[in-house]
Amino acid sequence: MSAPIEHPAEGWRRPVVLLTLMAVANGISFATWMALVNNFAIERVNFTGYEIGILQSVREIPGFLAFTAVFILLLLREQTLGLVALALLGIGTGITGLFPTEYAFYGTTVLMSVGFHYYETMNQSLALQWFSKADAPRSLGKIIAAGSMATITAYGLIFITWKWLALDYIYVYALGGAITLAITAFLAVSFPHFKQSVTQRKQIILRKRYWLYYALTFMSGARRQIFVVFAGFLMVEKFGYSVAAITALFLVNAVFNMIFAPRIGALIGRFGERKALVFEYIGLMLVFTWYAFVDNPWIAAGLYIVDHAFFALAIAMKTYFQKIADPADMAGTAGVAFTISHIVAVVLPFGLGLVWLVNPSVVFLMGTAMAAVSLGLSVLIPNHPEPGHEVIWKQKTPLAAPAE
Repeated sequence: MSAPIEHPAEGWRRPVVLLTLMAVANGISFATWMALVNNFAIERVNFTGYEIGILQSVREIPGFLAFTAVFILLLLREQTLGLVALALLGIGTGITGLFPTEYAFYGTTVLMSVGFHYYETMNQSLALQWFSKADAPRSLGKIIAAGSMATITAYGLIFITWKWLALDYIYVYALGGAITLAITAFLAVSFPHFKQSVTQRKQIILRKRYWLYYALTFMSGARRQIFVVFAGFLMVEKFGYSVAAITALFLVNAVFNMIFAPRIGALIGRFGERKALVFEYIGLMLVFTWYAFVDNPWIAAGLYIVDHAFFALAIAMKTYFQKIADPADMAGTAGVAFTISHIVAVVLPFGLGLVWLVNPSVVFLMGTAMAAVSLGLSVLIPNHPEPGHEVIWKQKTPLAAPAE
Protein backbone atom coordinates (compact mmCIF):
# COMPACT_ATOMS: atom_id res chain seq x y z
CA MET A 1 0.00 0.00 0.00
CA SER A 2 1.49 3.33 -1.02
CA ALA A 3 1.63 6.12 1.53
CA PRO A 4 -1.00 8.84 1.13
CA ILE A 5 0.19 12.17 -0.19
CA GLU A 6 0.52 14.75 2.57
CA HIS A 7 -0.44 18.37 1.95
CA PRO A 8 -0.05 21.52 3.98
CA ALA A 9 -3.11 23.20 5.48
CA GLU A 10 -4.61 25.98 3.39
CA GLY A 11 -7.67 28.20 3.64
CA TRP A 12 -10.56 26.50 5.42
CA ARG A 13 -9.01 23.10 4.81
CA ARG A 14 -7.14 23.16 8.12
CA PRO A 15 -6.78 20.56 10.89
CA VAL A 16 -8.97 22.47 13.34
CA VAL A 17 -11.78 22.63 10.77
CA LEU A 18 -11.44 18.92 10.04
CA LEU A 19 -11.62 18.02 13.74
CA THR A 20 -14.59 20.36 14.20
CA LEU A 21 -16.57 18.80 11.35
CA MET A 22 -15.66 15.31 12.55
CA ALA A 23 -17.08 16.28 15.95
CA VAL A 24 -20.26 17.40 14.20
CA ALA A 25 -20.58 14.08 12.36
CA ASN A 26 -19.99 12.17 15.58
CA GLY A 27 -22.44 14.34 17.52
CA ILE A 28 -25.31 13.77 15.09
CA SER A 29 -25.26 9.97 15.27
CA PHE A 30 -24.35 9.57 18.91
CA ALA A 31 -26.98 12.11 19.97
CA THR A 32 -29.61 10.25 17.96
CA TRP A 33 -28.66 6.93 19.54
CA MET A 34 -28.51 8.34 23.06
CA ALA A 35 -31.77 10.28 22.84
CA LEU A 36 -33.74 7.20 21.82
CA VAL A 37 -31.94 4.33 23.55
CA ASN A 38 -33.88 4.15 26.83
CA ASN A 39 -37.32 4.59 25.28
CA PHE A 40 -36.51 2.23 22.40
CA ALA A 41 -35.19 -0.35 24.87
CA ILE A 42 -38.28 -0.16 27.09
CA GLU A 43 -41.02 0.36 24.48
CA ARG A 44 -39.81 -1.83 21.60
CA VAL A 45 -37.40 -4.37 23.07
CA ASN A 46 -39.06 -4.67 26.51
CA PHE A 47 -35.85 -4.15 28.50
CA THR A 48 -35.68 -3.93 32.29
CA GLY A 49 -32.77 -2.51 34.30
CA TYR A 50 -31.09 -5.92 33.99
CA GLU A 51 -31.06 -5.92 30.16
CA ILE A 52 -30.13 -2.25 29.93
CA GLY A 53 -27.13 -3.04 32.11
CA ILE A 54 -26.10 -5.83 29.72
CA LEU A 55 -26.61 -3.51 26.73
CA GLN A 56 -24.39 -0.83 28.21
CA SER A 57 -21.74 -3.38 29.17
CA VAL A 58 -21.74 -4.69 25.61
CA ARG A 59 -21.56 -1.10 24.32
CA GLU A 60 -18.36 -0.54 26.28
CA ILE A 61 -16.49 -3.62 24.97
CA PRO A 62 -15.15 -1.74 21.90
CA GLY A 63 -13.94 0.98 24.24
CA PHE A 64 -12.12 -1.64 26.29
CA LEU A 65 -10.45 -2.82 23.06
CA ALA A 66 -9.50 0.70 21.94
CA PHE A 67 -5.81 -0.09 22.53
CA THR A 68 -5.97 -2.20 19.34
CA ALA A 69 -6.18 1.06 17.36
CA VAL A 70 -2.40 1.32 17.56
CA PHE A 71 -2.09 -1.89 15.52
CA ILE A 72 -4.54 -0.64 12.89
CA LEU A 73 -2.32 2.44 12.60
CA LEU A 74 0.31 0.17 11.08
CA LEU A 75 -1.99 0.08 8.03
CA LEU A 76 -3.98 3.33 8.20
CA ARG A 77 -3.19 6.91 9.03
CA GLU A 78 -4.83 8.30 12.20
CA GLN A 79 -6.82 10.73 10.09
CA THR A 80 -8.06 7.92 7.83
CA LEU A 81 -8.94 5.66 10.74
CA GLY A 82 -10.94 8.47 12.30
CA LEU A 83 -13.06 8.80 9.14
CA VAL A 84 -13.56 5.03 8.84
CA ALA A 85 -14.71 4.99 12.46
CA LEU A 86 -17.24 7.75 11.80
CA ALA A 87 -18.65 5.73 8.89
CA LEU A 88 -19.13 2.69 11.17
CA LEU A 89 -20.82 4.91 13.74
CA GLY A 90 -23.24 6.21 11.11
CA ILE A 91 -24.07 2.72 9.83
CA GLY A 92 -24.57 1.28 13.32
CA THR A 93 -26.89 4.11 14.31
CA GLY A 94 -28.78 4.11 11.02
CA ILE A 95 -29.81 0.44 11.16
CA THR A 96 -30.70 0.28 14.88
CA GLY A 97 -34.43 0.83 14.41
CA LEU A 98 -34.66 -2.02 11.91
CA PHE A 99 -33.89 -4.67 14.52
CA PRO A 100 -36.11 -4.34 17.64
CA THR A 101 -35.07 -7.60 19.25
CA GLU A 102 -32.74 -8.17 22.20
CA TYR A 103 -29.73 -9.75 20.48
CA ALA A 104 -30.03 -7.64 17.33
CA PHE A 105 -30.08 -4.53 19.54
CA TYR A 106 -26.87 -5.75 21.17
CA GLY A 107 -25.35 -6.27 17.70
CA THR A 108 -26.17 -2.84 16.27
CA THR A 109 -24.99 -1.30 19.52
CA VAL A 110 -21.58 -2.98 19.19
CA LEU A 111 -21.22 -1.74 15.59
CA MET A 112 -22.14 1.80 16.60
CA SER A 113 -19.79 1.61 19.57
CA VAL A 114 -16.81 0.40 17.52
CA GLY A 115 -17.15 3.50 15.35
CA PHE A 116 -17.68 5.84 18.30
CA HIS A 117 -14.74 4.64 20.40
CA TYR A 118 -12.22 4.44 17.58
CA TYR A 119 -13.26 7.94 16.49
CA GLU A 120 -12.83 9.25 20.04
CA THR A 121 -9.40 7.63 20.30
CA MET A 122 -8.18 9.21 17.06
CA ASN A 123 -9.81 12.53 17.87
CA GLN A 124 -7.93 12.82 21.18
CA SER A 125 -4.63 11.78 19.63
CA LEU A 126 -4.86 14.18 16.69
CA ALA A 127 -6.05 17.11 18.80
CA LEU A 128 -3.19 16.79 21.28
CA GLN A 129 -0.73 16.58 18.39
CA TRP A 130 -2.13 19.42 16.28
CA PHE A 131 -2.83 21.94 19.08
CA SER A 132 -0.13 23.68 21.10
CA LYS A 133 -0.17 23.32 24.89
CA ALA A 134 -1.20 26.96 25.25
CA ASP A 135 -4.09 26.67 22.77
CA ALA A 136 -5.28 23.15 23.60
CA PRO A 137 -7.81 23.93 26.40
CA ARG A 138 -9.60 26.62 24.40
CA SER A 139 -9.42 24.68 21.10
CA LEU A 140 -10.76 21.50 22.72
CA GLY A 141 -13.57 23.58 24.20
CA LYS A 142 -14.44 24.92 20.75
CA ILE A 143 -14.56 21.38 19.33
CA ILE A 144 -16.85 20.31 22.17
CA ALA A 145 -19.02 23.33 21.35
CA ALA A 146 -19.20 22.27 17.69
CA GLY A 147 -20.19 18.76 18.68
CA SER A 148 -22.84 20.22 20.95
CA MET A 149 -24.18 22.34 18.12
CA ALA A 150 -24.56 19.11 16.14
CA THR A 151 -26.32 17.49 19.07
CA ILE A 152 -28.67 20.47 19.30
CA THR A 153 -29.51 19.96 15.64
CA ALA A 154 -30.08 16.24 16.19
CA TYR A 155 -32.22 16.75 19.28
CA GLY A 156 -34.20 19.48 17.57
CA LEU A 157 -34.93 17.21 14.62
CA ILE A 158 -35.87 14.34 16.94
CA PHE A 159 -38.16 16.58 18.96
CA ILE A 160 -39.90 17.88 15.82
CA THR A 161 -40.19 14.49 14.10
CA TRP A 162 -41.44 12.82 17.27
CA LYS A 163 -43.77 15.52 18.52
CA TRP A 164 -45.36 16.70 15.29
CA LEU A 165 -44.50 14.25 12.50
CA ALA A 166 -44.87 11.09 14.62
CA LEU A 167 -42.07 9.31 12.78
CA ASP A 168 -41.18 5.80 13.86
CA TYR A 169 -37.88 4.85 15.51
CA ILE A 170 -36.77 3.30 12.20
CA TYR A 171 -36.80 6.60 10.32
CA VAL A 172 -35.29 8.73 13.08
CA TYR A 173 -32.36 6.35 13.57
CA ALA A 174 -31.86 6.13 9.79
CA LEU A 175 -31.84 9.90 9.38
CA GLY A 176 -29.22 10.38 12.10
CA GLY A 177 -26.94 7.73 10.61
CA ALA A 178 -27.35 9.05 7.06
CA ILE A 179 -26.31 12.59 8.04
CA THR A 180 -23.14 11.26 9.69
CA LEU A 181 -22.28 9.22 6.61
CA ALA A 182 -22.82 12.23 4.32
CA ILE A 183 -20.54 14.48 6.40
CA THR A 184 -17.88 11.75 6.58
CA ALA A 185 -17.92 11.30 2.80
CA PHE A 186 -17.50 15.07 2.36
CA LEU A 187 -14.52 15.14 4.73
CA ALA A 188 -12.87 12.19 2.98
CA VAL A 189 -12.89 13.89 -0.43
CA SER A 190 -12.42 17.52 0.63
CA PHE A 191 -9.53 17.49 3.12
CA PRO A 192 -5.88 16.58 2.48
CA HIS A 193 -3.82 14.27 4.65
CA PHE A 194 -2.14 16.57 7.13
CA LYS A 195 1.47 16.26 8.16
CA GLN A 196 2.33 15.33 11.74
CA SER A 197 5.13 17.21 13.46
CA VAL A 198 6.15 14.15 15.52
CA THR A 199 6.05 10.56 14.29
CA GLN A 200 3.92 8.50 16.63
CA ARG A 201 5.11 5.25 18.18
CA LYS A 202 3.07 2.40 16.73
CA GLN A 203 2.97 0.41 19.96
CA ILE A 204 1.06 0.22 23.22
CA ILE A 205 2.38 2.91 25.56
CA LEU A 206 2.44 2.26 29.31
CA ARG A 207 4.76 4.42 31.41
CA LYS A 208 5.13 4.49 35.17
CA ARG A 209 5.29 8.26 35.25
CA TYR A 210 1.80 8.45 33.66
CA TRP A 211 0.23 6.51 36.54
CA LEU A 212 -1.85 9.41 37.88
CA TYR A 213 -3.34 10.05 34.43
CA TYR A 214 -4.20 6.35 34.17
CA ALA A 215 -5.85 6.38 37.61
CA LEU A 216 -7.90 9.49 36.84
CA THR A 217 -8.92 7.96 33.52
CA PHE A 218 -10.01 4.72 35.21
CA MET A 219 -12.22 6.55 37.71
CA SER A 220 -13.62 8.82 35.01
CA GLY A 221 -14.80 5.75 33.12
CA ALA A 222 -16.63 4.54 36.21
CA ARG A 223 -18.28 7.92 36.84
CA ARG A 224 -19.41 8.16 33.22
CA GLN A 225 -21.38 4.93 33.52
CA ILE A 226 -23.52 6.32 36.33
CA PHE A 227 -24.58 9.20 34.12
CA VAL A 228 -24.81 7.48 30.75
CA VAL A 229 -26.54 4.31 31.93
CA PHE A 230 -28.51 5.00 35.06
CA ALA A 231 -29.25 8.73 35.26
CA GLY A 232 -31.13 8.59 31.96
CA PHE A 233 -32.80 5.32 32.89
CA LEU A 234 -33.96 6.92 36.15
CA MET A 235 -35.74 9.63 34.18
CA VAL A 236 -37.67 7.13 32.09
CA GLU A 237 -38.36 4.37 34.63
CA LYS A 238 -39.05 6.41 37.80
CA PHE A 239 -40.42 9.66 36.40
CA GLY A 240 -41.93 8.44 33.10
CA TYR A 241 -40.09 10.87 30.81
CA SER A 242 -41.12 10.53 27.15
CA VAL A 243 -38.80 10.62 24.12
CA ALA A 244 -39.66 14.29 23.68
CA ALA A 245 -38.88 15.07 27.34
CA ILE A 246 -35.57 13.19 27.31
CA THR A 247 -34.64 14.92 24.07
CA ALA A 248 -35.46 18.29 25.63
CA LEU A 249 -33.06 17.50 28.50
CA PHE A 250 -30.33 16.53 26.07
CA LEU A 251 -31.03 19.73 24.15
CA VAL A 252 -30.47 21.85 27.26
CA ASN A 253 -27.21 19.99 27.93
CA ALA A 254 -26.02 20.59 24.39
CA VAL A 255 -26.86 24.29 24.53
CA PHE A 256 -24.84 24.56 27.75
CA ASN A 257 -21.82 22.91 26.13
CA MET A 258 -22.09 25.02 22.99
CA ILE A 259 -22.10 28.25 25.00
CA PHE A 260 -19.82 27.43 27.89
CA ALA A 261 -17.35 24.71 26.76
CA PRO A 262 -14.96 27.19 25.09
CA ARG A 263 -15.13 29.39 28.20
CA ILE A 264 -14.52 26.40 30.46
CA GLY A 265 -11.52 25.48 28.31
CA ALA A 266 -10.18 29.03 28.69
CA LEU A 267 -10.68 28.88 32.48
CA ILE A 268 -8.81 25.59 32.67
CA GLY A 269 -5.96 27.23 30.78
CA ARG A 270 -6.02 30.09 33.29
CA PHE A 271 -6.50 28.29 36.62
CA GLY A 272 -4.96 24.92 35.84
CA GLU A 273 -6.04 21.30 35.68
CA ARG A 274 -5.85 20.62 39.42
CA LYS A 275 -8.39 23.26 40.45
CA ALA A 276 -10.73 22.33 37.60
CA LEU A 277 -10.83 18.66 38.53
CA VAL A 278 -11.19 19.33 42.27
CA PHE A 279 -14.18 21.54 41.51
CA GLU A 280 -15.69 18.85 39.25
CA TYR A 281 -15.44 16.02 41.76
CA ILE A 282 -16.77 17.99 44.72
CA GLY A 283 -19.75 18.91 42.57
CA LEU A 284 -20.27 15.32 41.47
CA MET A 285 -20.30 14.06 45.05
CA LEU A 286 -23.20 16.42 45.76
CA VAL A 287 -25.04 15.54 42.55
CA PHE A 288 -24.81 11.76 42.97
CA THR A 289 -25.92 11.92 46.60
CA TRP A 290 -28.95 13.98 45.63
CA TYR A 291 -29.78 11.55 42.79
CA ALA A 292 -30.09 8.79 45.39
CA PHE A 293 -32.98 10.47 47.21
CA VAL A 294 -34.70 12.68 44.63
CA ASP A 295 -38.47 12.27 44.26
CA ASN A 296 -39.29 15.38 42.26
CA PRO A 297 -39.01 15.03 38.46
CA TRP A 298 -38.05 18.69 38.04
CA ILE A 299 -35.23 18.45 40.57
CA ALA A 300 -34.09 15.23 38.90
CA ALA A 301 -33.98 17.06 35.56
CA GLY A 302 -31.92 19.83 37.13
CA LEU A 303 -29.45 17.31 38.55
CA TYR A 304 -29.21 15.67 35.14
CA ILE A 305 -28.29 18.98 33.52
CA VAL A 306 -25.72 19.86 36.21
CA ASP A 307 -24.26 16.35 36.01
CA HIS A 308 -23.76 16.67 32.28
CA ALA A 309 -22.26 20.16 32.61
CA PHE A 310 -19.34 18.73 34.56
CA PHE A 311 -18.26 16.67 31.54
CA ALA A 312 -16.75 19.77 29.92
CA LEU A 313 -14.21 19.87 32.75
CA ALA A 314 -12.80 16.56 31.46
CA ILE A 315 -10.75 18.75 29.11
CA ALA A 316 -8.45 19.16 32.12
CA MET A 317 -7.50 15.48 32.09
CA LYS A 318 -6.47 15.66 28.43
CA THR A 319 -4.43 18.83 28.84
CA TYR A 320 -2.78 17.45 31.99
CA PHE A 321 -1.59 14.48 29.94
CA GLN A 322 -0.47 16.72 27.08
CA LYS A 323 1.70 18.69 29.51
CA ILE A 324 3.45 15.66 31.03
CA ALA A 325 3.71 13.38 27.99
CA ASP A 326 6.31 12.65 25.35
CA PRO A 327 4.83 14.09 22.08
CA ALA A 328 5.44 10.74 20.34
CA ASP A 329 3.21 8.95 22.89
CA MET A 330 -0.10 10.59 21.97
CA ALA A 331 -1.50 7.91 19.65
CA GLY A 332 -0.33 4.90 21.66
CA THR A 333 -1.51 6.36 24.94
CA ALA A 334 -4.89 7.51 23.58
CA GLY A 335 -5.87 3.90 22.86
CA VAL A 336 -4.53 2.70 26.20
CA ALA A 337 -6.41 5.47 28.02
CA PHE A 338 -9.69 4.49 26.42
CA THR A 339 -9.07 0.86 27.34
CA ILE A 340 -8.33 1.84 30.95
CA SER A 341 -11.47 3.95 31.17
CA HIS A 342 -13.50 1.00 29.89
CA ILE A 343 -12.09 -1.74 32.09
CA VAL A 344 -14.67 -0.90 34.72
CA ALA A 345 -17.23 0.16 32.10
CA VAL A 346 -17.50 -3.35 30.68
CA VAL A 347 -18.54 -4.93 33.99
CA LEU A 348 -19.99 -2.01 35.96
CA PRO A 349 -23.30 -1.53 34.08
CA PHE A 350 -24.12 -5.22 34.38
CA GLY A 351 -23.24 -5.34 38.09
CA LEU A 352 -25.03 -2.09 38.89
CA GLY A 353 -28.00 -3.27 36.84
CA LEU A 354 -28.44 -6.06 39.40
CA VAL A 355 -28.07 -3.56 42.25
CA TRP A 356 -30.67 -1.37 40.53
CA LEU A 357 -33.24 -4.15 40.75
CA VAL A 358 -32.80 -4.20 44.54
CA ASN A 359 -32.33 -0.49 45.33
CA PRO A 360 -31.60 2.22 42.70
CA SER A 361 -30.42 4.67 45.38
CA VAL A 362 -27.42 2.47 46.16
CA VAL A 363 -26.22 2.85 42.55
CA PHE A 364 -25.96 6.61 42.94
CA LEU A 365 -24.37 6.43 46.39
CA MET A 366 -21.70 4.24 44.83
CA GLY A 367 -21.24 7.06 42.32
CA THR A 368 -20.63 9.43 45.25
CA ALA A 369 -17.89 7.12 46.50
CA MET A 370 -16.30 7.01 43.04
CA ALA A 371 -16.30 10.82 42.85
CA ALA A 372 -14.61 10.94 46.29
CA VAL A 373 -11.81 8.67 45.05
CA SER A 374 -11.37 10.88 41.98
CA LEU A 375 -11.19 13.93 44.21
CA GLY A 376 -8.38 12.34 46.20
CA LEU A 377 -6.45 11.66 42.99
CA SER A 378 -7.00 15.12 41.50
CA VAL A 379 -5.32 16.91 44.43
CA LEU A 380 -2.10 15.08 43.51
CA ILE A 381 -1.80 17.05 40.24
CA PRO A 382 0.88 19.77 40.44
CA ASN A 383 -0.15 23.36 39.79
CA HIS A 384 2.26 23.37 36.84
CA PRO A 385 2.61 19.79 35.55
CA GLU A 386 5.38 18.97 33.09
CA PRO A 387 7.57 16.00 32.14
CA GLY A 388 9.39 14.85 35.25
CA HIS A 389 6.94 16.69 37.52
CA GLU A 390 3.75 14.67 37.11
CA VAL A 391 2.64 14.57 40.78
CA ILE A 392 2.92 17.11 43.60
CA TRP A 393 5.68 15.34 45.53
CA LYS A 394 7.91 14.68 42.54
CA GLN A 395 10.41 17.41 41.69
CA LYS A 396 11.21 18.03 38.06
CA THR A 397 14.03 15.79 36.90
CA PRO A 398 15.63 15.33 33.46
CA LEU A 399 14.02 12.53 31.47
CA ALA A 400 15.83 9.92 29.48
CA ALA A 401 14.41 8.75 26.15
CA PRO A 402 12.16 6.92 26.15
CA ALA A 403 10.81 8.41 29.37
CA GLU A 404 9.66 6.06 32.08
